[in-house]
Amino acid sequence: MNVTLLFLAVIGAIIAWWMAGQRLTSKPWLEASPVQTATGLEGPPAPAIKIGLYVFLGVVGALFSLFISAYFMRMASSDWWGMPVPWLLWVNTALLAASSAALQWAKSEARHGRMENLRPALVAGLLLAALFLAGQIQAWRDLNAAGYVLADNPANSFFYILTGLHGLHILGGLVVTGRTTVRAFAADISPARLRLSVDLCTLYSHFMLAVWLILFALFAGWANDFVDLCRQLLS
Repeated sequence: MNVTLLFLAVIGAIIAWWMAGQRLTSKPWLEASPVQTATGLEGPPAPAIKIGLYVFLGVVGALFSLFISAYFMRMASSDWWGMPVPWLLWVNTALLAASSAALQWAKSEARHGRMENLRPALVAGLLLAALFLAGQIQAWRDLNAAGYVLADNPANSFFYILTGLHGLHILGGLVVTGRTTVRAFAADISPARLRLSVDLCTLYSHFMLAVWLILFALFAGWANDFVDLCRQLLS
């Protein structure tokens, strides 16, 4: 149990460090005034919708942390049999990373006001995330065809629950990114009006990529190796 908490503490520290870099820890009472912003001395405070997204991501992170904690506690049972990691998950991981990179490109283009590059970047990010989701469904189908069904053993159940929960969050991100992409093709839209939406989509994409990398490490057994190392250090 102590080792599990240590592993979750490492995950929490990584997420906290990443969010600190996104100005989650900024103090609004110390933010620049409108006059300072106009003179270019300081940046404006984060919009309320961005703070709301930070709170939502914190809740999502806590939810996945609870599932991961339950995963570690359950895998110590005698009825736990590990399942193989489909090769398709490697491809899906690359697709999700590429989608996140494409949205980061879109964020940069929005900041520089280059609409001709912003549109293809958003389309690329949207399509790659959709391919990731389709790849996850195909991985489920392959595992079911190989006999690794949901109710076979707890390892299978956790795999389907965690990947399904992550997939639902990716689907939600696809809806928002799709709306932003459609707006980008409107005739009267400007990069400045899309900047906040693109920033939020990029932030969400990066977070879900980080969650998936942790889950993938869990399924591949790398997290188990980390736990074993911690046990050796604490023993």
